[in-house]
Amino acid sequence: MLVNERETQEGVLVAVCDEDILGETFEEGDLSLTVTEEFYGGDAADESAVIEHLAQADVANIVGTRAVELAIEEGFVDEANVLEIGPTLHAQLLWMQ
Repeated sequence: MLVNERETQEGVLVAVCDEDILGETFEEGDLSLTVTEEFYGGDAADESAVIEHLAQADVANIVGTRAVELAIEEGFVDEANVLEIGPTLHAQLLWMQ
């Protein structure tokens, strides 16, 4: 997986994606998602590193079947809130303070 972490006015933003979908566009009905290098491109990370980054996130965007499944397994995302966009999954995380 790839992880891109940056500071924003809202806090730490973490973008995670499955490495093999970088640069792909997914569509489902009116929804369209492009996994851009600018937003999702980052450092390669194993599952434990992804979990660490998500634990530090104030906001996260997660795309890709494996990345979203990991976020669900670790309790960051509720499966009921996951979007299916074509053959992939997408989830967002926001911690309210």
